[in-house]
Amino acid sequence: MTIASLERGMCGRYTLFLEQADLEEHFGATFASGESFSPRYNMAPGQELPVIRDTGPETFTHLEWGLVPGWADDDTNGLINARAETVASKPSFKRAFAAGEAAMEGGKRVAGRCLVPANGFYEWVERDGTKQPYRVAFEDDRPFAMAGLWERWEPEDETTQSGLDVFGGGVDGSAAEDPNGPLVSFTILTTEPNDVIEDLHHRMAVILEPGREREWLTADDPGPLCRPYPGDEMRAYPVSTAVNNPAADEPSLVEPV
Repeated sequence: MTIASLERGMCGRYTLFLEQADLEEHFGATFASGESFSPRYNMAPGQELPVIRDTGPETFTHLEWGLVPGWADDDTNGLINARAETVASKPSFKRAFAAGEAAMEGGKRVAGRCLVPANGFYEWVERDGTKQPYRVAFEDDRPFAMAGLWERWEPEDETTQSGLDVFGGGVDGSAAEDPNGPLVSFTILTTEPNDVIEDLHHRMAVILEPGREREWLTADDPGPLCRPYPGDEMRAYPVSTAVNNPAADEPSLVEPV
C-alpha cells in the first residue's frame, strides 16, 4: 500500500510494548484462535496491527494501518489519519464514523469505529536542519486507546473474490493476504494538541478517556469524545533516530537519548 499524505499529521508511528495477556486483560478483549501479539516498539503505516472493532468488541483483530474507503478505485493511498473536526462529513470517513445502518452494504457491516491500543507514539521535530524523533507517552507507560475508524474495500473484478467471506472469517476477519483481494484497514483520528504535544506538532491522536473507551464504539454521537487529552500525566522525550526506519522494532527505540 502507498500511504497518502492527504491527512498529514499525528499519528504516524506508535508503540505497544505489552505482553499479550496484559493487553487482553487491560482492554477486556482476546485474540482470536491463530492470532497472537508480541510487544511492539515501532508500529508503522502499512502494517497489520491489532484493533478492537465495534462489530466484535470482545476480540482483537489485525487490520492494515491506512484506511482505504470502500468507493476507492484501488487499495493504494491509504489514509493513516483523519481529522476529528471533519470525519462526520468527509467522504473518506463519514460512513465509518456514522457506523450502524449507515455503514451497511449488502446486508453486512463494511465500516465502523474501532479502538487502537497503544502506550505511546512518536513525533519528529526539526532541530538545526535535522528531524529529532520524540516519544510521547504517559509517565508510567500505561496503555490507552486511540479513536479509530475501519472500512472494508473490495476490488471490482469479481474474478478475484467469491463474496464477502473470502478471507479470514468474512467482514470481521483480518486484513487480506491476497494483494488483489479484499482489504480491511483502519485510520487514527487526530485533534488539537495538548500542552505537552503543542511544542512538537500541531495535531495529536484522539486519546480516549479511561472508562469511556467503549463509548466510542457505541455512541450515537461520539463527537464529544474527540477532544485533546490533558497533558498533566504525559511526557515527551527524545529517542534514537533508529526509529526512522519502519523495519526497526526493538526495546532500545523507546530509551531516552
